[in-house]
Amino acid sequence: METPKIFESEYRFACIVWAHEPVTTKELIQLCQEQLEWKRTTTYTVLKRLCERGIFQTENSVVTSIIPQEEIQRGESRQFVKRTFGGSLPGFIAAFLGGNTLSEQEAEELKAMIDQHKEVR
Repeated sequence: METPKIFESEYRFACIVWAHEPVTTKELIQLCQEQLEWKRTTTYTVLKRLCERGIFQTENSVVTSIIPQEEIQRGESRQFVKRTFGGSLPGFIAAFLGGNTLSEQEAEELKAMIDQHKEVR
C-alpha cells in the first residue's frame, strides 16, 4: 500500500495531532488556533481531508492516527529523493552534505545504518 500524499500545511497540522494524540477535537481546535492561527472551520476541513485519506480517524470527538508519523516521513522522503535526485540516494547525500563534514559519531551512525540496510546476495 502506498503512503498517502500529505501537503506542507497538512503536515504541520498532522504533527500537532501526533504530538498530542489522542486529542479531542476541542483541544485540537485550540492547538491549531494557537500554533497555526487557524479558524475552527479550517481545522475541521483539514481533519476531514486527512481522515478521508486514512491518515487519522475521529471517534466520539477524539482524533487518533491510523498512519504513524514515521511512515509518512518515510514516504515523503522517498518521493523527494525520487523527484529531485532521480531516486539516487548517494546523489541526495552528496547534495545534502554540500561540502560539510561529518563528526566521527555521525559517520559511524551512517555506516551502521547502511550496513543494516545493505542488500544481501
